[in-house]
Amino acid sequence: MNVREQTQTIERLTLSRYAALSENSRGRSRPEPEDPMRPCYQRDRDRILHCKAFRRLKQKTQVFLSPEGDHYRTRLTHTLEVSQIARTIARALRLNEDLTEAIALGHDLGHTPFGHAGERALNRLCPGGFTHYRQSLRVVEYLEKDGKGLNLTWEVRNGIVTHTTGEWARTLEGQTVRYADHIAFLNHDIEDALSAGVLSNDALPPDAVRVLGKTKSQRITTMITDLVANSADGEMHFSPNVEDAYHLLKDFMYSTVYVDKQAKREEKKVDKVVEELYARLCDDPSLMPNFYMQIAYKEGIDRAVVDYISGMSDHFAIRLFEDWLVPQKWHVL
Repeated sequence: MNVREQTQTIERLTLSRYAALSENSRGRSRPEPEDPMRPCYQRDRDRILHCKAFRRLKQKTQVFLSPEGDHYRTRLTHTLEVSQIARTIARALRLNEDLTEAIALGHDLGHTPFGHAGERALNRLCPGGFTHYRQSLRVVEYLEKDGKGLNLTWEVRNGIVTHTTGEWARTLEGQTVRYADHIAFLNHDIEDALSAGVLSNDALPPDAVRVLGKTKSQRITTMITDLVANSADGEMHFSPNVEDAYHLLKDFMYSTVYVDKQAKREEKKVDKVVEELYARLCDDPSLMPNFYMQIAYKEGIDRAVVDYISGMSDHFAIRLFEDWLVPQKWHVL
Protein backbone atom coordinates (compact mmCIF):
# COMPACT_ATOMS: atom_id res chain seq x y z
CA MET A 1 0.00 0.00 0.00
CA ASN A 2 1.54 3.34 -1.08
CA VAL A 3 1.20 6.68 0.70
CA ARG A 4 -1.80 7.78 -1.37
CA GLU A 5 -3.66 4.58 -0.61
CA GLN A 6 -2.87 4.95 3.09
CA THR A 7 -4.25 8.49 3.02
CA GLN A 8 -7.39 7.32 1.26
CA THR A 9 -7.85 4.67 3.93
CA ILE A 10 -7.54 7.32 6.64
CA GLU A 11 -10.16 9.42 4.82
CA ARG A 12 -12.51 6.46 4.68
CA LEU A 13 -12.14 5.75 8.41
CA THR A 14 -12.15 9.28 9.80
CA LEU A 15 -14.17 11.61 7.58
CA SER A 16 -17.89 12.25 7.84
CA ARG A 17 -20.26 10.14 5.77
CA TYR A 18 -21.14 13.41 4.02
CA ALA A 19 -17.54 14.12 2.98
CA ALA A 20 -16.29 13.71 -0.60
CA LEU A 21 -13.70 10.94 -0.45
CA SER A 22 -10.77 11.17 -2.85
CA GLU A 23 -11.27 7.58 -3.97
CA ASN A 24 -14.85 8.36 -5.02
CA SER A 25 -14.04 11.37 -7.24
CA ARG A 26 -15.78 11.57 -10.60
CA GLY A 27 -12.32 12.04 -12.03
CA ARG A 28 -10.74 14.34 -14.59
CA SER A 29 -11.70 15.31 -18.13
CA ARG A 30 -8.47 13.69 -19.31
CA PRO A 31 -7.71 10.51 -17.36
CA GLU A 32 -4.18 10.29 -15.97
CA PRO A 33 -2.28 7.91 -13.70
CA GLU A 34 -2.74 8.32 -9.95
CA ASP A 35 0.08 9.88 -7.96
CA PRO A 36 1.73 7.43 -5.56
CA MET A 37 1.82 9.98 -2.74
CA ARG A 38 -0.98 12.55 -3.18
CA PRO A 39 -4.72 11.87 -3.47
CA CYS A 40 -6.45 13.62 -6.37
CA TYR A 41 -7.73 16.67 -4.48
CA GLN A 42 -4.30 17.32 -2.97
CA ARG A 43 -2.82 17.27 -6.48
CA ASP A 44 -5.48 19.78 -7.58
CA ARG A 45 -4.60 22.05 -4.68
CA ASP A 46 -0.94 21.96 -5.65
CA ARG A 47 -1.68 22.64 -9.33
CA ILE A 48 -3.71 25.72 -8.46
CA LEU A 49 -1.13 27.01 -5.99
CA HIS A 50 1.62 26.82 -8.62
CA CYS A 51 -0.30 28.23 -11.60
CA LYS A 52 0.28 31.67 -13.12
CA ALA A 53 -3.25 32.94 -12.52
CA PHE A 54 -2.84 32.36 -8.78
CA ARG A 55 0.34 34.46 -8.64
CA ARG A 56 -1.34 37.34 -10.47
CA LEU A 57 -3.95 37.64 -7.71
CA LYS A 58 -1.41 39.51 -5.59
CA GLN A 59 -1.85 42.61 -7.79
CA LYS A 60 -5.62 42.47 -8.26
CA THR A 61 -8.01 44.69 -6.33
CA GLN A 62 -10.21 43.31 -3.56
CA VAL A 63 -12.17 46.47 -2.57
CA PHE A 64 -9.93 49.54 -2.63
CA LEU A 65 -8.19 50.26 -5.93
CA SER A 66 -4.39 50.27 -5.69
CA PRO A 67 -4.33 51.22 -1.99
CA GLU A 68 -1.17 52.89 -0.69
CA GLY A 69 -1.18 51.09 2.67
CA ASP A 70 0.55 47.73 3.06
CA HIS A 71 -2.25 46.10 5.01
CA TYR A 72 -5.24 46.42 2.67
CA ARG A 73 -6.50 43.21 1.13
CA THR A 74 -5.72 42.16 -2.40
CA ARG A 75 -7.46 39.36 -4.27
CA LEU A 76 -4.63 37.04 -3.14
CA THR A 77 -4.90 37.78 0.58
CA HIS A 78 -8.67 37.45 0.31
CA THR A 79 -8.21 34.03 -1.30
CA LEU A 80 -5.89 32.88 1.49
CA GLU A 81 -8.34 34.10 4.14
CA VAL A 82 -11.20 32.24 2.44
CA SER A 83 -9.05 29.11 2.42
CA GLN A 84 -8.30 29.40 6.14
CA ILE A 85 -11.96 29.90 7.09
CA ALA A 86 -13.11 27.09 4.80
CA ARG A 87 -10.57 24.65 6.20
CA THR A 88 -11.62 25.48 9.76
CA ILE A 89 -15.23 24.69 8.89
CA ALA A 90 -14.29 21.55 6.94
CA ARG A 91 -12.16 20.18 9.77
CA ALA A 92 -14.91 20.78 12.33
CA LEU A 93 -17.44 18.96 10.12
CA ARG A 94 -14.91 16.22 9.20
CA LEU A 95 -15.13 17.08 5.51
CA ASN A 96 -12.32 16.67 2.97
CA GLU A 97 -9.87 19.50 3.69
CA ASP A 98 -7.84 18.94 0.52
CA LEU A 99 -10.92 19.35 -1.67
CA THR A 100 -12.07 22.36 0.35
CA GLU A 101 -8.68 24.04 0.07
CA ALA A 102 -8.38 23.38 -3.66
CA ILE A 103 -11.77 25.00 -4.34
CA ALA A 104 -10.96 27.95 -2.08
CA LEU A 105 -7.59 28.64 -3.70
CA GLY A 106 -9.11 28.44 -7.19
CA HIS A 107 -12.38 30.27 -6.66
CA ASP A 108 -11.20 33.73 -7.83
CA LEU A 109 -8.60 32.80 -10.47
CA GLY A 110 -10.75 34.40 -13.17
CA HIS A 111 -11.29 37.69 -11.40
CA THR A 112 -10.63 40.84 -13.38
CA PRO A 113 -8.25 43.67 -12.61
CA PHE A 114 -9.86 46.43 -10.51
CA GLY A 115 -12.13 44.01 -8.61
CA HIS A 116 -15.85 44.03 -9.20
CA ALA A 117 -15.61 47.37 -11.03
CA GLY A 118 -13.56 45.62 -13.71
CA GLU A 119 -15.98 42.72 -13.73
CA ARG A 120 -18.94 45.05 -14.29
CA ALA A 121 -17.09 46.82 -17.11
CA LEU A 122 -16.30 43.56 -18.93
CA ASN A 123 -19.85 42.34 -18.36
CA ARG A 124 -21.15 45.38 -20.25
CA LEU A 125 -18.67 44.96 -23.09
CA CYS A 126 -18.60 41.21 -23.59
CA PRO A 127 -21.26 39.67 -25.84
CA GLY A 128 -23.12 37.25 -23.57
CA GLY A 129 -21.85 38.96 -20.44
CA PHE A 130 -19.01 38.16 -18.08
CA THR A 131 -18.82 36.73 -14.55
CA HIS A 132 -15.63 36.00 -12.66
CA TYR A 133 -16.78 32.57 -11.46
CA ARG A 134 -17.38 31.30 -15.01
CA GLN A 135 -14.03 32.82 -16.00
CA SER A 136 -12.35 31.04 -13.07
CA LEU A 137 -13.62 27.77 -14.48
CA ARG A 138 -12.34 28.70 -17.95
CA VAL A 139 -8.92 29.49 -16.47
CA VAL A 140 -8.50 26.04 -14.93
CA GLU A 141 -10.14 24.16 -17.80
CA TYR A 142 -8.40 25.88 -20.68
CA LEU A 143 -6.35 29.07 -20.25
CA GLU A 144 -3.67 27.78 -17.91
CA LYS A 145 -0.67 25.95 -19.34
CA ASP A 146 -1.12 27.49 -22.81
CA GLY A 147 -4.48 25.94 -23.56
CA LYS A 148 -4.01 22.62 -21.78
CA GLY A 149 -5.68 23.70 -18.53
CA LEU A 150 -4.95 22.17 -15.15
CA ASN A 151 -7.11 19.07 -15.73
CA LEU A 152 -8.69 19.30 -12.28
CA THR A 153 -11.20 16.86 -10.84
CA TRP A 154 -14.91 17.37 -11.43
CA GLU A 155 -15.55 18.20 -7.76
CA VAL A 156 -13.04 21.07 -7.70
CA ARG A 157 -14.36 22.53 -10.94
CA ASN A 158 -17.94 22.28 -9.69
CA GLY A 159 -17.02 24.06 -6.46
CA ILE A 160 -15.26 26.87 -8.30
CA VAL A 161 -18.10 27.68 -10.68
CA THR A 162 -20.78 27.61 -7.94
CA HIS A 163 -18.93 29.59 -5.27
CA THR A 164 -20.76 32.89 -5.68
CA THR A 165 -24.43 32.61 -6.56
CA GLY A 166 -27.04 30.45 -8.24
CA GLU A 167 -26.90 26.67 -7.99
CA TRP A 168 -25.08 25.31 -4.97
CA ALA A 169 -22.07 23.00 -5.25
CA ARG A 170 -22.80 19.28 -5.35
CA THR A 171 -20.36 18.66 -2.49
CA LEU A 172 -20.47 20.01 1.06
CA GLU A 173 -16.84 21.07 0.55
CA GLY A 174 -17.92 23.34 -2.29
CA GLN A 175 -20.77 24.73 -0.19
CA THR A 176 -18.28 25.33 2.63
CA VAL A 177 -16.17 27.53 0.35
CA ARG A 178 -19.23 29.56 -0.65
CA TYR A 179 -20.01 30.29 3.00
CA ALA A 180 -16.34 30.97 3.76
CA ASP A 181 -16.11 33.43 0.86
CA HIS A 182 -19.09 35.39 2.19
CA ILE A 183 -17.81 35.34 5.77
CA ALA A 184 -14.36 36.48 4.67
CA PHE A 185 -15.22 39.30 2.28
CA LEU A 186 -17.87 40.79 4.56
CA ASN A 187 -15.72 40.95 7.69
CA HIS A 188 -12.43 41.77 6.03
CA ASP A 189 -14.01 44.49 3.90
CA ILE A 190 -15.32 46.02 7.13
CA GLU A 191 -11.80 45.99 8.56
CA ASP A 192 -10.35 47.60 5.42
CA ALA A 193 -13.10 50.24 5.47
CA LEU A 194 -12.32 51.03 9.11
CA SER A 195 -8.61 51.36 8.26
CA ALA A 196 -9.45 53.65 5.34
CA GLY A 197 -11.59 55.91 7.51
CA VAL A 198 -14.74 55.42 5.42
CA LEU A 199 -16.49 53.55 8.22
CA SER A 200 -16.62 53.64 12.02
CA ASN A 201 -17.51 50.82 14.39
CA ASP A 202 -20.37 52.90 15.76
CA ALA A 203 -21.99 52.95 12.31
CA LEU A 204 -22.46 49.17 12.12
CA PRO A 205 -26.09 48.03 12.55
CA PRO A 206 -26.66 47.47 16.31
CA ASP A 207 -28.90 44.45 15.74
CA ALA A 208 -26.19 42.73 13.69
CA VAL A 209 -23.47 43.64 16.20
CA ARG A 210 -25.53 42.28 19.08
CA VAL A 211 -25.79 38.85 17.41
CA LEU A 212 -22.42 38.58 15.64
CA GLY A 213 -20.09 40.63 17.83
CA LYS A 214 -18.27 43.96 17.87
CA THR A 215 -14.94 42.89 16.41
CA LYS A 216 -13.87 41.10 13.24
CA SER A 217 -12.65 38.13 15.27
CA GLN A 218 -15.89 37.88 17.24
CA ARG A 219 -18.02 38.05 14.10
CA ILE A 220 -16.02 35.44 12.21
CA THR A 221 -15.97 33.12 15.23
CA THR A 222 -19.72 33.50 15.72
CA MET A 223 -20.50 32.77 12.08
CA ILE A 224 -18.18 29.76 11.84
CA THR A 225 -19.38 28.30 15.15
CA ASP A 226 -23.02 28.77 14.21
CA LEU A 227 -22.54 27.29 10.74
CA VAL A 228 -20.81 24.20 12.14
CA ALA A 229 -23.44 23.73 14.85
CA ASN A 230 -26.26 23.84 12.30
CA SER A 231 -24.68 21.78 9.52
CA ALA A 232 -23.95 18.41 11.06
CA ASP A 233 -26.90 16.80 9.28
CA GLY A 234 -25.45 17.10 5.79
CA GLU A 235 -27.15 20.41 4.98
CA MET A 236 -25.24 23.65 5.47
CA HIS A 237 -26.99 26.67 6.93
CA PHE A 238 -26.83 29.32 9.63
CA SER A 239 -29.35 29.51 12.44
CA PRO A 240 -32.19 31.99 11.69
CA ASN A 241 -30.75 34.64 14.05
CA VAL A 242 -27.27 34.55 12.52
CA GLU A 243 -28.69 34.38 9.00
CA ASP A 244 -30.74 37.54 9.63
CA ALA A 245 -27.78 39.33 11.23
CA TYR A 246 -25.51 38.36 8.33
CA HIS A 247 -27.94 39.77 5.74
CA LEU A 248 -28.42 42.93 7.79
CA LEU A 249 -24.66 43.52 7.89
CA LYS A 250 -24.27 42.65 4.20
CA ASP A 251 -27.08 45.03 3.17
CA PHE A 252 -25.47 47.75 5.27
CA MET A 253 -22.12 47.30 3.50
CA TYR A 254 -23.72 47.40 0.05
CA SER A 255 -25.62 50.57 0.89
CA THR A 256 -22.67 52.38 2.49
CA VAL A 257 -19.07 51.20 2.03
CA TYR A 258 -19.41 49.64 -1.41
CA VAL A 259 -20.91 52.87 -2.77
CA ASP A 260 -18.90 55.30 -0.64
CA LYS A 261 -17.73 58.26 -2.74
CA GLN A 262 -14.30 58.39 -1.15
CA ALA A 263 -13.66 54.66 -1.48
CA LYS A 264 -15.04 54.44 -5.00
CA ARG A 265 -14.03 57.78 -6.50
CA GLU A 266 -11.51 56.11 -8.78
CA GLU A 267 -13.87 53.40 -10.01
CA LYS A 268 -15.45 55.60 -12.66
CA LYS A 269 -12.03 55.64 -14.29
CA VAL A 270 -12.02 51.85 -14.43
CA ASP A 271 -14.76 51.87 -17.09
CA LYS A 272 -12.63 54.15 -19.25
CA VAL A 273 -9.49 52.02 -18.89
CA VAL A 274 -11.27 48.71 -19.61
CA GLU A 275 -13.32 50.15 -22.47
CA GLU A 276 -10.25 51.64 -24.16
CA LEU A 277 -8.21 48.46 -23.76
CA TYR A 278 -11.11 46.40 -25.09
CA ALA A 279 -11.61 48.64 -28.13
CA ARG A 280 -7.90 48.85 -28.93
CA LEU A 281 -7.40 45.09 -28.72
CA CYS A 282 -10.50 44.35 -30.80
CA ASP A 283 -9.22 46.78 -33.45
CA ASP A 284 -5.72 45.31 -33.41
CA PRO A 285 -5.63 41.75 -31.97
CA SER A 286 -1.96 41.49 -32.97
CA LEU A 287 -1.18 43.49 -29.82
CA MET A 288 -2.00 40.37 -27.80
CA PRO A 289 0.40 37.47 -27.23
CA ASN A 290 0.23 34.65 -29.76
CA PHE A 291 -1.78 32.38 -27.43
CA TYR A 292 -4.67 34.86 -27.42
CA MET A 293 -4.37 35.32 -31.17
CA GLN A 294 -5.04 31.60 -31.47
CA ILE A 295 -8.13 31.97 -29.26
CA ALA A 296 -9.31 34.82 -31.51
CA TYR A 297 -8.96 32.57 -34.54
CA LYS A 298 -10.83 29.66 -32.91
CA GLU A 299 -13.45 31.42 -30.77
CA GLY A 300 -13.61 35.01 -31.97
CA ILE A 301 -11.85 38.26 -31.15
CA ASP A 302 -14.23 39.23 -28.32
CA ARG A 303 -13.56 35.97 -26.49
CA ALA A 304 -9.80 36.39 -26.82
CA VAL A 305 -9.84 40.01 -25.68
CA VAL A 306 -11.95 39.19 -22.63
CA ASP A 307 -9.60 36.35 -21.70
CA TYR A 308 -6.59 38.63 -22.05
CA ILE A 309 -8.00 41.60 -20.11
CA SER A 310 -9.54 39.53 -17.32
CA GLY A 311 -6.18 37.91 -16.66
CA MET A 312 -4.34 41.22 -16.25
CA SER A 313 -3.22 42.60 -12.91
CA ASP A 314 -4.21 46.16 -12.01
CA HIS A 315 -0.69 47.39 -12.67
CA PHE A 316 -0.35 45.68 -16.05
CA ALA A 317 -3.69 47.03 -17.28
CA ILE A 318 -2.77 50.58 -16.25
CA ARG A 319 0.65 50.27 -17.87
CA LEU A 320 -0.85 49.12 -21.18
CA PHE A 321 -3.39 51.94 -21.06
CA GLU A 322 -0.62 54.49 -20.50
CA ASP A 323 1.61 53.02 -23.22
CA TRP A 324 -1.15 52.91 -25.82
CA LEU A 325 -3.36 55.88 -25.02
CA VAL A 326 -1.45 58.45 -22.97
CA PRO A 327 0.90 60.72 -24.97
CA GLN A 328 4.53 60.21 -24.00
CA LYS A 329 7.08 62.95 -23.50
CA TRP A 330 9.24 63.74 -26.51
CA HIS A 331 12.86 62.98 -25.76
CA VAL A 332 15.40 64.88 -27.86
CA LEU A 333 18.51 62.82 -28.61
